[in-house]
Amino acid sequence: MTMAANTYSCDLLVVGGGINGAGIARDAAGRGLSVVLCEKDDLAAHTSSASTKLIHGGLRYLEHGEFGLVRKALAEREVLMRAAPHLIAPLQFVMPHDAGQRPAWLIRAGLFLYDHLARRELLPGSGAIDLARHPAGAPLRPQFSRGFTYADAWVDDARLVVVNAIDAANHGADVLVRTACVAAERRGDLWQATLRDAHGTQRTVTARCLVNAAGPWAAQFVQSVIQARPAGALRLVKGSHIVVRRLFEHDAAYLFQHPDGRIVFAIPFRRDWTLIGTTDVEYHGDPGAAAISPGEIDYLCALASRYFRAAVTPADVVWTYAGVRPLLDDEHGRAAEVTRDYRLDFDRGAMLLSVLGGKLTTYRRLAEEAVDRITAALGHPRAAWTAGACLPGGDLFCECPDNRSVLAFDQALATLRQRYAWLPAPLVERFAHAYGTRIRVLLDGRAALADMGEEIVPGLYAAEADYLVRHEWARSADDILWRRTKLGLGLPPDGRSALAAWLARHPSLH
Repeated sequence: MTMAANTYSCDLLVVGGGINGAGIARDAAGRGLSVVLCEKDDLAAHTSSASTKLIHGGLRYLEHGEFGLVRKALAEREVLMRAAPHLIAPLQFVMPHDAGQRPAWLIRAGLFLYDHLARRELLPGSGAIDLARHPAGAPLRPQFSRGFTYADAWVDDARLVVVNAIDAANHGADVLVRTACVAAERRGDLWQATLRDAHGTQRTVTARCLVNAAGPWAAQFVQSVIQARPAGALRLVKGSHIVVRRLFEHDAAYLFQHPDGRIVFAIPFRRDWTLIGTTDVEYHGDPGAAAISPGEIDYLCALASRYFRAAVTPADVVWTYAGVRPLLDDEHGRAAEVTRDYRLDFDRGAMLLSVLGGKLTTYRRLAEEAVDRITAALGHPRAAWTAGACLPGGDLFCECPDNRSVLAFDQALATLRQRYAWLPAPLVERFAHAYGTRIRVLLDGRAALADMGEEIVPGLYAAEADYLVRHEWARSADDILWRRTKLGLGLPPDGRSALAAWLARHPSLH
């Protein structure tokens, strides 16, 4: 990459700092391409931080006959667990069953397929359970006396985006947050794009290839910025979630089925909370303004109350979030049935690749396919590499992904607790899950709690805030509280303003 005053020249300009854009930037930079990634807001500010926090095959997609998508996602589940064992953890799911649901034999058949569609080394197989005896039955209404279990994985979705961006930067990519691509046109063999940051400063980027990874804004980007016709149709579907105080003591999650056929998860979240979601609602507004509606809150509370002994009411909700998923328009009538697969539209003549659809679990595969096409078109063939590489912080026991890093995370955590015994054990645990081996960067040169600086808000010390600004592109209180740490949950009323004031007092970090 070459840079002059406010001018960049690169092989690849990626527009969009969600999971797909960050994944493509990482893969391309690792293959030796010069890369600029720009994001108009924060990394993972929208769809990629508004998921149900799962790395999964998509059990319900089997019902729609999407065996290829499920197989691909199940294979990726194993790859990602090995690559980021600090951010992705095995999670057992419990499916209570009653007479009004799908027949038990059909569920068993679906679970058998789910167990065997792709190679599985890290997670246990499915099975039937007696909820009258199983700990997962205790919080449920007594009519749910039997059920099924299966395994998937939980992920810190926003941090998954951030570590992909870190790896892209480690391989030479230039990551620009709060920087929008406001114009782009093809001039000869190059794209010339104008980027504008939050302060109004403009810079010009010339790139051999342009990637449109703008997510819900992908069609709008083509129409308004490139001033062309979108290559494919997207269907915008809003998914909303609620968070309440912890509803059960065990560590398993639940999959609940609504009488209308839709499903909702109830998942242990950040030790003290339960995450309930999601909805599937057609959306036609600004994706950046998506918010849960009172009707969605009522829907999620009613479904949870149908299963749990203790009713869940809107008054119990302590946090909500919503995001807009850009799904391929496959002409299904119901939003819940729209495919979660992806399509890469590549205009080789114009060297423009647009990412349409997709899901969190398959982002690495999507990025690999995208960069395969780009490198071939640029005459820069390099072997794919991300399937055999750890994400930053994931190298707990060795530099290459391995099963031990997933299955022996507690052992790695115990080692970190011993090494950093001067920190409170819960803080070391949070750091271990958030940063993995990059905890060494965060705590470099520190040997006592006093070395962490002031406690800006409960659980957040100046040392961590400094690290997040310097190394992870955090710029605002919300970046830190909701996307980098989730410390916004349970925060005192003045916590956000206290952090914002601290950031304002340290402008040199920005």
